[in-house]
Amino acid sequence: MSLFKARDWWSATLGEGEEFDQGCLCVGDVDNSGSGHDKVVVGSYMGMLRIFSPHTNKSSEGVPTEAQLLEVQLQNAIIQVEVGKFVSCSELLHLAVLHPRKLSVYSVSGTAGNVEHGDQYQLKLVYEHNLQRTACNMTYGTFGGVTGHHSLCIQSMDGMLMFFEQDSYSFGRFLPGFLLPGPLVYNPRTDSFLTVSSARQLESYKYETLAVATEAESRQDPDLPLKTGGKRLTPDWTFVLGEQALDLSVPSFSHSSSSIFVLGERNLYCLRDNGQIRFMKKLEFNPSCFLPYSSVMDGTTNLLLGNHTNMLLVYQDVTLKWAAQLPFVPVAVRVASFPELKGVVIGLSSDGHLLCSYMGTDPSFFSTPKVDAREADYEQVDAEMKKLQKFIREATRTQDILPKTDAEEDLIVTAAVSSSMDSESQALIQDIDGLPVPSVTIQVKVKASCVVQSSKLTVGIQPPLAVTQDQFVLEPMGVGSSTVVAFAAFLNGRYPPADLTGDITVSYSSPTELNPKGVPRVLQSRFSLPLALVCVPSSPAKTTKFKITVDTNQAPVDLSSIFPEFSAKSEDKDGNSLAFQFLSGAKVTVLASKTSQRYRIQSDSFEDMWLVAKELVQRFDRHFSKLGVKDFKKSFSGPLPLQEYFLSVDNHFQLRVSAQQYQDLLSERAVQFRAIQRRLLTRFKDKTPAPLQNLDTLLDATYSQVMALAEAAEENRALLEEAFVRLRSATHLLVLLLSLWQGLTPDQTAILEATLLPLLQDTPQLGWEESCDAAVSHLLRTCLSRSPKDQATSLAQTGGPVLGLPRDTARLKKHITLLCDRIGKGGRLTLASEANVQVPVQVQSLAAPGGVEPIAEVAGDGEELELPQDAAKFIKKKQPSKKVKKEKKEVSKETSEASVKEEAGSAEEPVKEAKKEKKESSKEKKESKKDSSKEPKEEAKKKESSSSSSSSSKEKKESSKEKKDKDKEGKEASKESGDKKVSRKSSVKVKEKKKEPEAGEG
Repeated sequence: MSLFKARDWWSATLGEGEEFDQGCLCVGDVDNSGSGHDKVVVGSYMGMLRIFSPHTNKSSEGVPTEAQLLEVQLQNAIIQVEVGKFVSCSELLHLAVLHPRKLSVYSVSGTAGNVEHGDQYQLKLVYEHNLQRTACNMTYGTFGGVTGHHSLCIQSMDGMLMFFEQDSYSFGRFLPGFLLPGPLVYNPRTDSFLTVSSARQLESYKYETLAVATEAESRQDPDLPLKTGGKRLTPDWTFVLGEQALDLSVPSFSHSSSSIFVLGERNLYCLRDNGQIRFMKKLEFNPSCFLPYSSVMDGTTNLLLGNHTNMLLVYQDVTLKWAAQLPFVPVAVRVASFPELKGVVIGLSSDGHLLCSYMGTDPSFFSTPKVDAREADYEQVDAEMKKLQKFIREATRTQDILPKTDAEEDLIVTAAVSSSMDSESQALIQDIDGLPVPSVTIQVKVKASCVVQSSKLTVGIQPPLAVTQDQFVLEPMGVGSSTVVAFAAFLNGRYPPADLTGDITVSYSSPTELNPKGVPRVLQSRFSLPLALVCVPSSPAKTTKFKITVDTNQAPVDLSSIFPEFSAKSEDKDGNSLAFQFLSGAKVTVLASKTSQRYRIQSDSFEDMWLVAKELVQRFDRHFSKLGVKDFKKSFSGPLPLQEYFLSVDNHFQLRVSAQQYQDLLSERAVQFRAIQRRLLTRFKDKTPAPLQNLDTLLDATYSQVMALAEAAEENRALLEEAFVRLRSATHLLVLLLSLWQGLTPDQTAILEATLLPLLQDTPQLGWEESCDAAVSHLLRTCLSRSPKDQATSLAQTGGPVLGLPRDTARLKKHITLLCDRIGKGGRLTLASEANVQVPVQVQSLAAPGGVEPIAEVAGDGEELELPQDAAKFIKKKQPSKKVKKEKKEVSKETSEASVKEEAGSAEEPVKEAKKEKKESSKEKKESKKDSSKEPKEEAKKKESSSSSSSSSKEKKESSKEKKDKDKEGKEASKESGDKKVSRKSSVKVKEKKKEPEAGEG
């Protein structure tokens, strides 16, 4: 039993397939029994009217009693039911039932039964009104301050308020600016009507204003003048809610609390009678209904609020006092008093579940039995504590995001690639440049260790490689059963692939006890295709454009033993050379040195060397591991072929730019084509035919241009796909050479490969250039940065520009070159440094949501204190003051603003830092020379004065250049002279500042 669950006191299920809504529930003494106890009246959209008198399941005699008093099938759907004094000259309560086109008022009467069937209840029609407009909702009250009986107001779907006094129609008024009907309620304290308009604002209309306004025979435009007498209808006050209201309520249980409650889609509002807000509560859920009721504290109001998570919440103003779980989502909630229980909460769901409940718990008479006290075994408790602490330590040490896999997999996928090519090739392209295109068969065996349902096998392979079938639907398998599928792979393009590996993905469902249909799971496996699939043996080439040399620490190996499938058809029998002719590419030659331990790979195509170099390195590792050599090492000593790599980058980038240009031209021609079509259509529709004025000729020419552009764009797309595959090959080769050059570990190689190849394919939204530039810049700022301060600053930055197609590849080339330079100088690729670096306090204050600007590496006060005394003296003597630095910066800003903008990128900071370090080191060398030789101080003064004069002459030259440019552009002469004066003054100040410390020294 839960304390926070509504206790079921009485419940009923109303019909089957019936629908209920907000106005379908009301409570009151509808049969005028005089006891003061309420009855529950429920009407449905199916026209069924029911009246209940709930009570406990059994009477005092123990015989079950029937709670339903009446059930009547009416002809029309019931929108709303209300209980009130709706009949003139009668103080009895009657039942008003609102239909879409009718308002009916009934009297409910009960006759005491003399037999065992009990009391009998009857429903009699007192009067009804046929409505000219479709009704939406209604409200009732003592309109105009009349006491003794209630009047009715009905809101139609088109925004008309119709007023009825008992059995007579009073008048009707249209609401201004109406679009859709909202909730309607009457406030008896101010004699006004409240509704929420489509403008999402609460509006109040006084009854007196409605009565004297213009008669509403038909809707009038508010901008037009009034045709008859009367006043235009305007609200007394409005309050902007900003959201649609679900319900309105004006509680009248206390004269002191004059409040208006509005339930919005996300907020609860409480306003005073004059439209001023008292309080507002933001809701964390989607509400469904609410009901204010009286509170025990003065000045506060309690609320029952139902939401779509089956909860009934009790608020005292804005404070949550209680929460109870309901078995359904309530659409209407009321509070009623019954003979056996007062304050019962009545809830109604949209499918007809009626529940009378109360909150809290029933008293429990269960008492726990006494347990015999026994002495604690401290040794046993201590052993158990140590055991639990051991479990906790192991759990905290091995915290994994992903759940641990089972010891035994449900499926075992094994892929076997045939050792020989197919006798009959299944390739779509039979030959390329006279060379036959082979195919190789792959057999995939799927073995199940449990029951597997609805399994699918998908084969993924890198273009331009292709397979005969890439998707297989497998039959359901039992325990121990297996299935074998076979397919062939072949080359389907006129360029070599970047990767010879393929992926096999098996998706299946494994049934469990809780889920018989099966839990979806995925299993992956990988296979490698042979090199002979894309190339054939050939004669070695002597002269080539590109060459790569790989060094080893073992004796030279016969290439025929490394590549046995190619050596059989090779012309060279010594095993010192081997040539691979790609089916759709260049020739790659591998040469082994007879004397040294070197191997050379050469070709006329830089990208085509990748597959041969990768295969050579892998086969070397396998060969020496079989021989038992543990200290086998391979390296690359030559310069990195960055210029050759950048040719592939430029080619790919130019094709991307061309694709964007084709896209823009196509959109322009398409707009032009549609415009001509509209012109022609207008001419053809015209009753009086007019000359076409060569529009048909223009249409044909535009159509031919669109088709030509589309074909060119399609051809450019195919070239772009080929260029990206070649770029991937070149990138893989560069990563391999970098790893051999610096001896990178597999983890560092993986980081480098993920940095330089962040994408497996280009997309229109994101391309390789911008992705690679962002990744390389991140490495340069973090693990490859020159100082921990710079690294911490970059880690404190948040956000960044949106990636897009760059203007050129100069920035990317610069960053890649800098990356190779940093790795060559001992930089190590690691992702752990980002977590270990400590962010300084100054940088932590800069970590604002908008990010921080890159800060230059200028020694602060704190860093000067940590330096040795000699270095501190050197800084005091040689470095100018901060004021001179500021003046220098101002002059440099005026002279070269464009260059500053271009070099403001955060990734270019390390270059500046390197220059700065070189300058400082040169200064230290000069200082050491000065101390050792003890030259006169006058010579140092002359040197410094000459350097300052040369810097000032440079500044004069720059200012004169500026002056010439400004004269050509025709700018004002006063501005030029001002710039010139500033540059001269700054140069003089720099001279003076540089002389000051030396004078003090002398």
